[in-house]
Amino acid sequence: MTLWGGRFADRPSEVLWRFTASVADRRLLVEDVEGSIAHVEALVHAGVVTAEVGERLLEGLHVILDEAGEGGFTFSASDEDVHTAVERRLGELIGETAGMLHTGRSRNDQVALDVRLYLRRAARSRVLQIGRLIRALARQADDAGETIVPSYTHLQQAQAVPFGHHLLAHGWALVRDAERFLAALERIEVSPLGAGAGGGSRLPLDPGYAAERLGLRGTFDNSLDAVASRDAVSEYLYCCTQTLVDLSRLSEELVLWGSAEFGWATYADRHTTGSSALPHKKNPDAAELARAKAGSAIGDLAGILAVQKGLPLAYNRDLQQDKEHLFRVDTDLEGALDALAGMVAEAVFHPPPPDPVVAVLDLAEVLVERGVPFREAHEAIGRLVAEAAGRGIGPGELPPAELAAFHEALRPDDARLLDPVESVRARRSPGGGSFSSVQHQLESLAARLDALEQRSA
Repeated sequence: MTLWGGRFADRPSEVLWRFTASVADRRLLVEDVEGSIAHVEALVHAGVVTAEVGERLLEGLHVILDEAGEGGFTFSASDEDVHTAVERRLGELIGETAGMLHTGRSRNDQVALDVRLYLRRAARSRVLQIGRLIRALARQADDAGETIVPSYTHLQQAQAVPFGHHLLAHGWALVRDAERFLAALERIEVSPLGAGAGGGSRLPLDPGYAAERLGLRGTFDNSLDAVASRDAVSEYLYCCTQTLVDLSRLSEELVLWGSAEFGWATYADRHTTGSSALPHKKNPDAAELARAKAGSAIGDLAGILAVQKGLPLAYNRDLQQDKEHLFRVDTDLEGALDALAGMVAEAVFHPPPPDPVVAVLDLAEVLVERGVPFREAHEAIGRLVAEAAGRGIGPGELPPAELAAFHEALRPDDARLLDPVESVRARRSPGGGSFSSVQHQLESLAARLDALEQRSA
Protein backbone atom coordinates (compact mmCIF):
# COMPACT_ATOMS: atom_id res chain seq x y z
CA MET A 1 0.00 0.00 0.00
CA THR A 2 1.09 3.57 -0.73
CA LEU A 3 -0.41 6.92 0.15
CA TRP A 4 -0.23 8.03 -3.47
CA GLY A 5 -0.93 6.52 -6.90
CA GLY A 6 -3.85 8.20 -8.67
CA ARG A 7 -1.59 9.99 -11.10
CA PHE A 8 0.29 6.78 -12.00
CA ALA A 9 -0.70 4.14 -14.55
CA ASP A 10 1.75 1.52 -13.26
CA ARG A 11 2.79 0.30 -9.86
CA PRO A 12 6.39 0.94 -8.73
CA SER A 13 8.87 -1.54 -10.16
CA GLU A 14 10.23 -4.13 -7.75
CA VAL A 15 13.67 -2.56 -8.04
CA LEU A 16 12.35 0.92 -7.19
CA TRP A 17 10.27 -0.44 -4.31
CA ARG A 18 13.22 -2.24 -2.74
CA PHE A 19 15.36 0.87 -3.03
CA THR A 20 12.87 3.45 -1.75
CA ALA A 21 10.61 1.67 0.76
CA SER A 22 11.56 2.58 4.33
CA VAL A 23 12.04 -0.07 6.98
CA ALA A 24 14.08 2.02 9.42
CA ASP A 25 11.17 4.32 10.20
CA ARG A 26 9.17 1.44 11.69
CA ARG A 27 10.94 2.41 14.88
CA LEU A 28 8.72 5.51 14.86
CA LEU A 29 5.48 3.56 15.15
CA VAL A 30 4.49 4.87 18.58
CA GLU A 31 5.43 8.43 17.65
CA ASP A 32 3.50 8.20 14.38
CA VAL A 33 0.35 7.09 16.16
CA GLU A 34 0.73 9.70 18.91
CA GLY A 35 1.16 12.40 16.27
CA SER A 36 -1.87 11.12 14.38
CA ILE A 37 -4.00 11.22 17.51
CA ALA A 38 -3.06 14.88 18.08
CA HIS A 39 -3.71 15.60 14.40
CA VAL A 40 -7.22 14.12 14.57
CA GLU A 41 -7.97 16.08 17.74
CA ALA A 42 -6.82 19.24 15.96
CA LEU A 43 -9.01 18.45 12.93
CA VAL A 44 -12.05 18.08 15.17
CA HIS A 45 -11.12 21.24 17.09
CA ALA A 46 -10.91 23.20 13.83
CA GLY A 47 -14.18 21.74 12.53
CA VAL A 48 -12.46 20.14 9.55
CA VAL A 49 -13.93 16.72 10.43
CA THR A 50 -16.98 15.98 12.52
CA ALA A 51 -16.83 14.80 16.10
CA GLU A 52 -18.25 11.45 14.97
CA VAL A 53 -15.53 10.94 12.37
CA GLY A 54 -12.92 12.03 14.88
CA GLU A 55 -14.21 9.55 17.44
CA ARG A 56 -13.98 6.70 14.92
CA LEU A 57 -10.45 7.68 13.92
CA LEU A 58 -9.30 8.02 17.52
CA GLU A 59 -10.85 4.72 18.51
CA GLY A 60 -8.85 2.91 15.83
CA LEU A 61 -5.65 4.83 16.56
CA HIS A 62 -5.80 3.93 20.24
CA VAL A 63 -6.14 0.25 19.30
CA ILE A 64 -3.01 0.59 17.15
CA LEU A 65 -1.22 2.40 19.97
CA ASP A 66 -2.01 -0.49 22.31
CA GLU A 67 -0.79 -2.96 19.70
CA ALA A 68 2.44 -1.01 19.33
CA GLY A 69 3.00 -0.93 23.08
CA GLU A 70 2.41 -4.65 23.43
CA GLY A 71 4.50 -5.60 20.40
CA GLY A 72 1.39 -6.86 18.62
CA PHE A 73 1.48 -4.59 15.58
CA THR A 74 2.33 -6.43 12.36
CA PHE A 75 4.01 -4.68 9.46
CA SER A 76 3.38 -5.86 5.91
CA ALA A 77 5.94 -6.15 3.12
CA SER A 78 3.59 -3.94 1.10
CA ASP A 79 3.87 -1.05 3.59
CA GLU A 80 5.92 1.69 2.00
CA ASP A 81 6.70 3.24 5.37
CA VAL A 82 5.39 3.52 8.92
CA HIS A 83 2.76 6.10 7.91
CA THR A 84 1.37 3.74 5.30
CA ALA A 85 1.36 0.87 7.78
CA VAL A 86 -0.66 2.86 10.31
CA GLU A 87 -3.23 3.98 7.78
CA ARG A 88 -3.52 0.44 6.36
CA ARG A 89 -4.12 -0.99 9.82
CA LEU A 90 -6.56 1.80 10.63
CA GLY A 91 -8.53 0.86 7.52
CA GLU A 92 -8.65 -2.75 8.68
CA LEU A 93 -10.08 -1.57 11.99
CA ILE A 94 -12.58 1.12 10.98
CA GLY A 95 -13.01 0.87 7.21
CA GLU A 96 -13.13 3.74 4.73
CA THR A 97 -13.21 6.39 7.46
CA ALA A 98 -9.46 5.77 7.79
CA GLY A 99 -9.05 7.75 4.59
CA MET A 100 -9.90 10.91 6.57
CA LEU A 101 -6.74 10.57 8.68
CA HIS A 102 -4.47 12.27 6.17
CA THR A 103 -6.70 15.35 5.85
CA GLY A 104 -4.64 18.53 6.06
CA ARG A 105 -1.40 16.60 6.38
CA SER A 106 1.51 15.39 4.25
CA ARG A 107 4.08 12.75 4.96
CA ASN A 108 6.52 15.65 4.89
CA ASP A 109 5.24 17.30 8.07
CA GLN A 110 4.19 13.93 9.49
CA VAL A 111 7.66 12.38 9.46
CA ALA A 112 9.25 15.61 10.68
CA LEU A 113 6.92 15.45 13.67
CA ASP A 114 7.57 11.75 14.27
CA VAL A 115 11.31 12.35 14.37
CA ARG A 116 10.97 15.24 16.80
CA LEU A 117 8.77 13.19 19.12
CA TYR A 118 11.36 10.41 19.00
CA LEU A 119 14.18 12.87 19.75
CA ARG A 120 12.29 14.25 22.73
CA ARG A 121 11.74 10.81 24.22
CA ALA A 122 15.30 9.67 23.47
CA ALA A 123 16.96 12.82 24.84
CA ARG A 124 15.20 12.48 28.16
CA SER A 125 16.10 8.79 28.36
CA ARG A 126 19.77 9.48 27.63
CA VAL A 127 19.89 12.12 30.37
CA LEU A 128 18.63 9.56 32.88
CA GLN A 129 21.15 6.99 31.64
CA ILE A 130 23.99 9.47 31.86
CA GLY A 131 22.88 10.25 35.39
CA ARG A 132 23.15 6.57 36.38
CA LEU A 133 26.71 6.41 35.09
CA ILE A 134 27.64 9.64 36.88
CA ARG A 135 26.21 8.29 40.13
CA ALA A 136 28.27 5.12 39.73
CA LEU A 137 31.42 7.23 39.28
CA ALA A 138 30.46 9.39 42.27
CA ARG A 139 29.94 6.37 44.53
CA GLN A 140 33.35 5.01 43.56
CA ALA A 141 34.89 8.44 44.12
CA ASP A 142 33.36 8.61 47.59
CA ASP A 143 34.47 5.07 48.41
CA ALA A 144 38.02 5.87 47.30
CA GLY A 145 38.46 8.06 50.39
CA GLU A 146 42.07 9.25 50.64
CA THR A 147 43.45 6.93 47.98
CA ILE A 148 46.10 8.85 46.05
CA VAL A 149 46.96 8.35 42.38
CA PRO A 150 49.12 10.22 39.90
CA SER A 151 47.39 12.49 37.45
CA TYR A 152 48.84 12.27 33.97
CA THR A 153 49.97 14.60 31.25
CA HIS A 154 51.34 13.03 28.06
CA LEU A 155 50.63 9.72 29.84
CA GLN A 156 53.49 10.54 32.23
CA GLN A 157 52.90 10.87 35.96
CA ALA A 158 52.29 14.54 36.72
CA GLN A 159 50.80 15.50 40.12
CA ALA A 160 49.35 13.48 42.96
CA VAL A 161 45.54 13.71 43.21
CA PRO A 162 42.84 11.83 45.08
CA PHE A 163 41.58 8.94 42.99
CA GLY A 164 38.09 10.35 43.53
CA HIS A 165 39.18 13.56 41.83
CA HIS A 166 40.20 11.60 38.75
CA LEU A 167 36.89 9.70 38.63
CA LEU A 168 34.88 12.88 39.09
CA ALA A 169 36.63 14.48 36.12
CA HIS A 170 34.75 11.99 33.96
CA GLY A 171 31.58 12.74 35.90
CA TRP A 172 31.74 16.46 35.18
CA ALA A 173 32.26 15.86 31.46
CA LEU A 174 29.16 13.68 31.48
CA VAL A 175 27.17 16.37 33.31
CA ARG A 176 27.85 18.71 30.41
CA ASP A 177 26.74 15.98 28.00
CA ALA A 178 23.43 15.64 29.84
CA GLU A 179 22.98 19.41 29.82
CA ARG A 180 23.49 19.47 26.05
CA PHE A 181 20.64 17.04 25.54
CA LEU A 182 18.33 19.16 27.67
CA ALA A 183 19.40 22.35 25.90
CA ALA A 184 18.70 20.70 22.54
CA LEU A 185 15.12 20.03 23.64
CA GLU A 186 14.39 23.75 23.32
CA ARG A 187 14.83 23.39 19.55
CA ILE A 188 13.59 19.82 19.22
CA GLU A 189 10.20 20.43 20.85
CA VAL A 190 8.77 22.45 17.97
CA SER A 191 5.82 20.99 16.05
CA PRO A 192 5.98 21.00 12.23
CA LEU A 193 2.42 19.63 12.01
CA GLY A 194 0.34 21.89 9.79
CA ALA A 195 3.13 22.69 7.36
CA GLY A 196 1.75 20.02 5.04
CA ALA A 197 3.82 19.31 1.95
CA GLY A 198 5.61 22.61 2.50
CA GLY A 199 3.15 25.37 1.74
CA GLY A 200 0.53 24.86 4.43
CA SER A 201 -3.18 24.32 3.73
CA ARG A 202 -6.34 26.23 2.88
CA LEU A 203 -8.07 24.26 5.63
CA PRO A 204 -8.52 26.18 8.93
CA LEU A 205 -5.85 24.18 10.76
CA ASP A 206 -4.57 25.23 14.17
CA PRO A 207 -0.94 24.03 14.49
CA GLY A 208 -0.74 25.46 17.98
CA TYR A 209 -3.58 23.24 19.20
CA ALA A 210 -1.86 20.08 17.93
CA ALA A 211 1.45 21.19 19.49
CA GLU A 212 -0.30 21.77 22.80
CA ARG A 213 -1.89 18.31 22.70
CA LEU A 214 1.55 16.81 22.17
CA GLY A 215 3.15 18.83 24.96
CA LEU A 216 5.51 20.59 22.56
CA ARG A 217 6.89 24.07 23.20
CA GLY A 218 5.61 25.73 20.05
CA THR A 219 5.10 25.58 16.29
CA PHE A 220 6.99 26.42 13.12
CA ASP A 221 7.42 29.94 11.77
CA ASN A 222 7.94 28.91 8.14
CA SER A 223 6.27 25.90 6.56
CA LEU A 224 9.09 25.27 4.07
CA ASP A 225 11.66 25.29 6.84
CA ALA A 226 9.45 23.03 8.96
CA VAL A 227 9.50 20.14 6.50
CA ALA A 228 12.98 20.69 5.03
CA SER A 229 15.10 21.12 8.15
CA ARG A 230 16.84 18.32 9.99
CA ASP A 231 19.13 20.41 12.16
CA ALA A 232 17.34 18.98 15.21
CA VAL A 233 18.60 15.55 14.17
CA SER A 234 22.10 16.92 13.57
CA GLU A 235 22.12 18.58 16.98
CA TYR A 236 20.89 15.44 18.70
CA LEU A 237 23.52 13.38 16.88
CA TYR A 238 26.18 15.84 18.01
CA CYS A 239 25.00 15.41 21.61
CA CYS A 240 25.21 11.63 21.19
CA THR A 241 28.60 11.79 19.51
CA GLN A 242 30.17 14.08 22.11
CA THR A 243 28.83 11.80 24.84
CA LEU A 244 30.31 8.76 23.10
CA VAL A 245 33.64 10.61 22.76
CA ASP A 246 33.60 11.24 26.51
CA LEU A 247 32.66 7.60 27.11
CA SER A 248 35.53 6.59 24.85
CA ARG A 249 38.00 8.51 27.02
CA LEU A 250 36.62 6.85 30.14
CA SER A 251 36.73 3.49 28.36
CA GLU A 252 40.36 3.96 27.39
CA GLU A 253 41.25 4.44 31.04
CA LEU A 254 39.15 1.49 32.15
CA VAL A 255 41.03 -0.67 29.65
CA LEU A 256 44.39 0.63 30.84
CA TRP A 257 43.50 0.34 34.52
CA GLY A 258 42.47 -3.29 34.12
CA SER A 259 45.78 -4.28 32.51
CA ALA A 260 48.53 -6.04 34.46
CA GLU A 261 50.83 -3.13 33.68
CA PHE A 262 48.60 -0.63 35.48
CA GLY A 263 46.90 -2.96 37.95
CA TRP A 264 44.45 -0.29 39.07
CA ALA A 265 41.18 -2.19 38.69
CA THR A 266 39.50 -5.58 38.74
CA TYR A 267 36.21 -5.90 36.90
CA ALA A 268 33.34 -8.19 37.81
CA ASP A 269 33.18 -11.38 35.79
CA ARG A 270 29.72 -10.52 34.51
CA HIS A 271 31.01 -7.30 32.99
CA THR A 272 33.93 -8.94 31.16
CA THR A 273 34.42 -11.64 28.53
CA GLY A 274 36.96 -14.42 27.96
CA SER A 275 39.27 -15.52 25.21
CA SER A 276 38.57 -18.46 22.92
CA ALA A 277 42.24 -19.46 23.10
CA LEU A 278 43.71 -18.01 26.30
CA PRO A 279 42.14 -19.44 29.47
CA HIS A 280 43.51 -16.73 31.76
CA LYS A 281 41.99 -13.73 29.98
CA LYS A 282 39.33 -11.34 31.33
CA ASN A 283 38.66 -8.81 28.62
CA PRO A 284 37.01 -5.40 29.14
CA ASP A 285 35.00 -5.76 25.93
CA ALA A 286 32.27 -3.31 26.96
CA ALA A 287 34.82 -0.52 27.28
CA GLU A 288 36.54 -1.49 24.05
CA LEU A 289 33.29 -1.51 22.09
CA ALA A 290 32.17 1.81 23.59
CA ARG A 291 35.51 3.23 22.49
CA ALA A 292 34.99 1.96 18.94
CA LYS A 293 31.40 3.17 18.68
CA ALA A 294 32.56 6.74 19.23
CA GLY A 295 34.36 6.47 15.90
CA SER A 296 31.23 5.18 14.17
CA ALA A 297 29.21 8.04 15.64
CA ILE A 298 31.65 10.62 14.29
CA GLY A 299 31.09 9.10 10.83
CA ASP A 300 27.31 9.20 11.20
CA LEU A 301 27.38 12.81 12.38
CA ALA A 302 29.35 13.72 9.27
CA GLY A 303 26.88 11.66 7.25
CA ILE A 304 23.74 13.47 8.41
CA LEU A 305 25.40 16.83 7.79
CA ALA A 306 26.38 15.71 4.27
CA VAL A 307 22.81 14.59 3.54
CA GLN A 308 21.57 18.14 4.18
CA LYS A 309 24.34 20.20 2.69
CA GLY A 310 23.07 20.56 -0.90
CA LEU A 311 19.31 20.14 -0.69
CA PRO A 312 17.03 22.74 -2.28
CA LEU A 313 13.90 23.66 -0.35
CA ALA A 314 11.69 22.03 0.66
CA TYR A 315 11.42 18.27 1.22
CA ASN A 316 13.64 15.82 -0.68
CA ARG A 317 13.72 12.05 -0.33
CA ASP A 318 17.37 12.32 0.72
CA LEU A 319 16.05 13.20 4.18
CA GLN A 320 14.79 9.64 4.58
CA GLN A 321 18.42 8.75 5.35
CA ASP A 322 18.38 10.80 8.55
CA LYS A 323 16.87 7.88 10.43
CA GLU A 324 19.63 5.47 9.38
CA HIS A 325 22.22 7.71 11.03
CA LEU A 326 20.06 8.69 13.98
CA PHE A 327 18.93 5.25 15.08
CA ARG A 328 22.36 3.65 14.71
CA VAL A 329 24.10 6.23 16.89
CA ASP A 330 21.30 6.45 19.43
CA THR A 331 21.25 2.66 19.83
CA ASP A 332 25.02 2.57 20.29
CA LEU A 333 24.91 5.31 22.92
CA GLU A 334 22.05 3.67 24.78
CA GLY A 335 23.96 0.38 24.98
CA ALA A 336 27.29 1.97 25.88
CA LEU A 337 25.81 3.96 28.76
CA ASP A 338 24.18 0.90 30.31
CA ALA A 339 27.24 -1.29 29.83
CA LEU A 340 29.70 1.20 31.31
CA ALA A 341 27.44 2.08 34.23
CA GLY A 342 27.38 -1.58 35.23
CA MET A 343 31.11 -2.01 34.68
CA VAL A 344 32.03 1.04 36.78
CA ALA A 345 29.51 0.33 39.55
CA GLU A 346 30.86 -3.17 40.23
CA ALA A 347 34.56 -2.50 39.65
CA VAL A 348 37.07 -2.92 42.48
CA PHE A 349 39.68 -0.18 42.26
CA HIS A 350 43.09 -0.68 43.88
CA PRO A 351 45.55 1.75 42.28
CA PRO A 352 49.16 1.66 43.55
CA PRO A 353 50.61 4.83 45.07
CA PRO A 354 52.25 7.30 42.70
CA ASP A 355 55.97 7.82 42.24
CA PRO A 356 57.13 10.43 44.81
CA VAL A 357 58.49 12.51 41.92
CA VAL A 358 54.91 13.77 41.41
CA ALA A 359 55.40 16.05 44.44
CA VAL A 360 58.39 18.02 43.16
CA LEU A 361 56.16 20.91 42.07
CA ASP A 362 55.53 21.49 45.79
CA LEU A 363 59.26 22.18 46.23
CA ALA A 364 59.13 24.76 43.43
CA GLU A 365 56.03 26.39 44.90
CA VAL A 366 57.51 26.62 48.39
CA LEU A 367 60.40 28.52 46.82
CA VAL A 368 57.84 30.85 45.19
CA GLU A 369 56.31 31.40 48.63
CA ARG A 370 59.78 32.47 49.78
CA GLY A 371 60.03 35.09 47.04
CA VAL A 372 61.88 33.13 44.37
CA PRO A 373 60.67 33.74 40.77
CA PHE A 374 58.90 30.65 39.47
CA ARG A 375 61.18 30.25 36.45
CA GLU A 376 64.21 30.21 38.73
CA ALA A 377 62.49 27.76 41.11
CA HIS A 378 61.50 25.52 38.20
CA GLU A 379 65.09 25.32 36.97
CA ALA A 380 66.47 24.60 40.43
CA ILE A 381 64.06 21.74 41.08
CA GLY A 382 64.71 20.41 37.57
CA ARG A 383 68.42 20.13 38.48
CA LEU A 384 67.45 18.36 41.71
CA VAL A 385 65.36 15.81 39.79
CA ALA A 386 68.13 15.25 37.25
CA GLU A 387 70.71 14.70 40.02
CA ALA A 388 68.50 12.14 41.74
CA ALA A 389 67.84 10.33 38.45
CA GLY A 390 71.54 10.26 37.73
CA ARG A 391 72.11 8.51 41.06
CA GLY A 392 69.31 6.05 40.37
CA ILE A 393 67.18 7.27 43.29
CA GLY A 394 64.03 9.30 43.75
CA PRO A 395 64.12 13.00 44.68
CA GLY A 396 62.87 12.16 48.14
CA GLU A 397 65.87 9.90 48.72
CA LEU A 398 68.39 12.71 48.38
CA PRO A 399 69.96 13.58 51.76
CA PRO A 400 68.00 16.57 53.18
CA ALA A 401 71.23 18.39 53.83
CA GLU A 402 71.95 18.50 50.10
CA LEU A 403 68.77 20.38 49.17
CA ALA A 404 70.39 23.77 49.66
CA ALA A 405 72.93 22.87 46.95
CA PHE A 406 70.17 23.27 44.37
CA HIS A 407 68.88 26.57 45.74
CA GLU A 408 69.90 28.56 48.76
CA ALA A 409 66.27 29.04 49.79
CA LEU A 410 65.72 25.29 50.23
CA ARG A 411 65.90 23.86 53.76
CA PRO A 412 66.56 20.32 54.98
CA ASP A 413 63.03 19.93 56.37
CA ASP A 414 61.62 20.68 52.90
CA ALA A 415 62.25 17.00 52.12
CA ARG A 416 58.90 16.22 53.79
CA LEU A 417 57.19 18.03 50.91
CA LEU A 418 58.14 15.15 48.62
CA ASP A 419 55.38 12.97 50.11
CA PRO A 420 52.49 12.68 47.58
CA VAL A 421 49.91 12.46 50.38
CA GLU A 422 51.24 15.65 51.97
CA SER A 423 51.21 17.26 48.54
CA VAL A 424 47.47 16.58 48.22
CA ARG A 425 46.74 17.72 51.78
CA ALA A 426 48.56 21.00 51.19
CA ARG A 427 46.63 21.85 48.03
CA ARG A 428 44.34 24.86 48.42
CA SER A 429 43.16 26.04 45.00
CA PRO A 430 39.38 25.66 44.42
CA GLY A 431 38.44 22.75 42.20
CA GLY A 432 41.92 21.30 42.52
CA GLY A 433 42.98 17.81 43.48
CA SER A 434 42.48 17.96 47.24
CA PHE A 435 40.40 15.85 49.58
CA SER A 436 38.19 18.81 50.49
CA SER A 437 37.65 19.55 46.80
CA VAL A 438 36.44 15.99 46.21
CA GLN A 439 33.86 16.31 48.98
CA HIS A 440 32.68 19.64 47.63
CA GLN A 441 32.43 18.17 44.12
CA LEU A 442 30.38 15.22 45.34
CA GLU A 443 27.87 17.58 46.92
CA SER A 444 27.72 19.86 43.87
CA LEU A 445 27.46 16.95 41.49
CA ALA A 446 24.56 15.42 43.40
CA ALA A 447 22.67 18.73 43.27
CA ARG A 448 23.32 19.16 39.54
CA LEU A 449 22.17 15.61 38.87
CA ASP A 450 18.96 16.06 40.82
CA ALA A 451 18.18 19.20 38.81
CA LEU A 452 18.97 17.49 35.49
CA GLU A 453 16.81 14.50 36.26
CA GLN A 454 13.90 16.70 37.30
CA ARG A 455 14.14 18.63 34.03
CA SER A 456 14.20 15.40 32.02
CA ALA A 457 11.14 13.91 33.72
